[in-house]
Amino acid sequence: MRRFLRPGHDPVRERLKRDLFQFNKTVEHGFPHQPSALGYSPFLRLMAIGTRSGAIKLYGAPGVEFMGLHEENNTVMQIHFIPDQCQLVTLLDDNSLHLWSLKQHSGASELREEHRFTLKGPPGSPPSATQITAVVPHSSREVLYLGTESGNIFVVELPSFRVLEDRTITSEAVLQRVPEDNCNRRSCELVEALREHPKNPDQILIGYSRGLIVLWDLQNNKVTHHFLGSQQLENLYWQRDGSKFISCHYDGSYTQWPVSSDNRQPEPLENLVPYGPFPCKAISKIYWQTTKNGLPYIIFQGGMPRASYGDRHSISVVHGSQQTAFDFTSRVIDFFIIFSSEPTAEFDDPSAMVVLAEEELVVIDLKTAGWPAVHPPYLASLHCSAITCSHHVSNIPLKLWERIISAGSKQNIHYSHMPWPIDGGTNIAPDPPQRDLLLTGHEDGTVRFWDASGVCLHLLYKLSTVRVFLTDADPNDNMNTLGEDEWPPLRKVGTFDPYSDDPRLGIQKIYLCKYSGYLTVAGTAGQVLVMELNDEDAEHVVDHAEADLLQDQEGYRWKGHEKLKTRDGPVRFEAGFQPFVLVQCQPPAVVTSLALHSEWKLVAFGTSHGFGLFDHQQKRLVFVKCTLHPSDQLALEGPLSRVKSLKKSLRQSFRRIRRSRVSSRKRRGGSGNASEVQEANAKFDQDALQEMELAPVQRKIEARSAEDSFTGFVRTLYFADTFLRDSSRHCPSLWAGTNGGTVYAFCLRVPPAERRMDEPVRAEQAKEIQLMHRAPVVGILVLDGHSTPLPEPLEVAHDLSKSPDMQGSHQLLVVSEEQFKVFTLPKVSSKLKLKLTALEGCRVRKVTVANFGSCKTDDYSENDLAVLTNLGDIQIISLPFLKLQIRYPCIRKEDVSGIASCVFTKYGQGFYLISPSEFERFSLSTKWLVEPRCIVDMPEVTSNNHVHNKSGMENAAR
Repeated sequence: MRRFLRPGHDPVRERLKRDLFQFNKTVEHGFPHQPSALGYSPFLRLMAIGTRSGAIKLYGAPGVEFMGLHEENNTVMQIHFIPDQCQLVTLLDDNSLHLWSLKQHSGASELREEHRFTLKGPPGSPPSATQITAVVPHSSREVLYLGTESGNIFVVELPSFRVLEDRTITSEAVLQRVPEDNCNRRSCELVEALREHPKNPDQILIGYSRGLIVLWDLQNNKVTHHFLGSQQLENLYWQRDGSKFISCHYDGSYTQWPVSSDNRQPEPLENLVPYGPFPCKAISKIYWQTTKNGLPYIIFQGGMPRASYGDRHSISVVHGSQQTAFDFTSRVIDFFIIFSSEPTAEFDDPSAMVVLAEEELVVIDLKTAGWPAVHPPYLASLHCSAITCSHHVSNIPLKLWERIISAGSKQNIHYSHMPWPIDGGTNIAPDPPQRDLLLTGHEDGTVRFWDASGVCLHLLYKLSTVRVFLTDADPNDNMNTLGEDEWPPLRKVGTFDPYSDDPRLGIQKIYLCKYSGYLTVAGTAGQVLVMELNDEDAEHVVDHAEADLLQDQEGYRWKGHEKLKTRDGPVRFEAGFQPFVLVQCQPPAVVTSLALHSEWKLVAFGTSHGFGLFDHQQKRLVFVKCTLHPSDQLALEGPLSRVKSLKKSLRQSFRRIRRSRVSSRKRRGGSGNASEVQEANAKFDQDALQEMELAPVQRKIEARSAEDSFTGFVRTLYFADTFLRDSSRHCPSLWAGTNGGTVYAFCLRVPPAERRMDEPVRAEQAKEIQLMHRAPVVGILVLDGHSTPLPEPLEVAHDLSKSPDMQGSHQLLVVSEEQFKVFTLPKVSSKLKLKLTALEGCRVRKVTVANFGSCKTDDYSENDLAVLTNLGDIQIISLPFLKLQIRYPCIRKEDVSGIASCVFTKYGQGFYLISPSEFERFSLSTKWLVEPRCIVDMPEVTSNNHVHNKSGMENAAR
């Protein structure tokens, strides 16, 4: 019967695979890309953010998150929560309205789109007749009021979105009830703002673009008051008691208007240009918040003098004699104030200001003196400086975790200590099973440490490498310092700063040893810094060492950037990770690979010219190895000269085609007539064309020429204690893989601990393996006698892993872009291989060993390879037999930056950038799954005689 079974089909294994592997995109970390709208529900205490791509995201207490996506992928222009309901309405730039609800489904709740609607005018009417400019959900929860460009206000029923034509407020009806000498036909064009009376739901304030404001009686369909502004209107805001309202205008002024009980023509109480007398920018939004001490908070966006500060993105807060213009690092999309929403409360008493800027969310504490910023627990601005690399570390020991948090807390002393004010809902997700760190390297030379254990990606600590080097900017500069008499009183807020003082500072590689606390980071200009954790501020000299990777070879000249200049003498460092040695590669090319072995106190580094080994205990260079091929002139041009290679690549491609054509003619020996030769040439051209069309989806594994550029580029470095010389003695070793398919193996002699400082570490090249197809080597791994990957340095010493089996024979796994190959050690004879490109038509971009546990039992887990290809697929391949287990589509193949940014975790999860500011988190494991689970309670309220019962909603949002 075995003959009739499908090859490789094992029912038991298939069931086990279902228990081990499952692909889920679980949560998006970071700040939404290109935000376009903001909404807030004081009732639910939830905030909503819309984006230009049509996404809508709801946030509450940390861990409470919902996400929805409009099918149209149009820009979200406005978001409005329905009062006292778990519903909200979005307006898109295609003039469509969408009703969303938090509804229970299968024991959990989700954000679901209920209805959609597009307002249509009578036949033949222009689009402006129904182009929506202002939306107000009425407190009755039954209707929406929609202001349009034509000046008409339409009323639609909720939740059906049925237009109530008999309740339409036309511009003609308004004009008939306003004295003719005060306005004309154009006065009622374009509804700029709609505001319901805070005390009387039968009245609505209508503001038209040209300055006319009317108070409309919904019951009697008439104007009760009209107000004539002399400037173009931007927005309106009611004071809490409804006795006054504020209008803000295009010329940078705001006006306070009284609303009297009689029908007398109201005169403005106050008309003020806060930053006059010179021409000012428009005030686009304003709040007037009352307080117990009598002094109101006046908060407005814009209004800056055009000539001097027209490029600033500001929101000003005025409270008595205190005035601050908060200067944001990117354009302000919208903002709201959190204040007392109790209907019985007499005063607003604002507590916080929440500002959505284009690149970050900023929250200001209005209760604390000085109005400090609040450290957000989510929506982190990951891209405050562009992300250049990532590194994930699983299962951080508690002691190291607490020390990192302690170092971070010393950096956050300027932040407010108020609790996070947007606290709707309750996170009911189980506590994370372990503490995980995600480290991101940035263009400005910083490394940020993120708590990646749960749903919220929270910044713990920021490390800067800039102090080691001399740059144009002084790190002690304080951008917030202002003179006492400076006007306007600007104060810089926010962390977004995309400009780097020097692109050479960029971090390219990071490696953290969680057991020893050693950290090594490498950068764009060949700098490698080794650091250790210190709980106190310290001042010390950073030792320097140079690694000449060209080894004085003649005929080579570096044409790229210079190395960074270092500071002389002692340097003061904050508590946290502090560098104690700098290794400078020469030429100062980008560091392309990095490895740290904290037990042996060694760090290995590689560039496009070669690799080296450094003993950071003795602070001594052990050896360097040049991998540069004589034809690798391109490697000496630096990253800024790569454009020159395009012509060379095209030239090489045409030469290959020409050579192939000539050789095919020679093989035929000139026999046959001209028509046969012509037919053969045509067939060759067709075959070549087909091969071009198939790439990169399918191609053969073929030997690459040693003359191809960047063959010496070191792609991977790996430390292993294994059998390299003979099968009886194992020893420390260093392995390096290059872009040209070469693997170098060095035997290391590390002195025992008692003589570690007295004797030098010695290295000797033991092996050199050249893969026949010369594809770039992207991963190297040694398997012990039980075919288990060797444990991490110090992992066994901390009783977190079994000792590797040194009795059986070890195996070497070399992963190239095109195939996986297993060799026996120490003979290095080929044992097994999987040709990925030939079979699957793709190339390996990322590979790591991941541990997958069964969701059915805690007794079973296995190690497999998680592989990301250039097509965006993730494949899981078994060890040591290299059998493909399962394949999942994950990233679009066109998303090259997303594929390049992907980082796997040790337990089958991963992260990749879906935008410059957002990580998508995914899971390949059935056991390790991090996703939001939360409950939103709808409180019991009595408002406008509508009583709502309490209901709980549980979310398992994806």
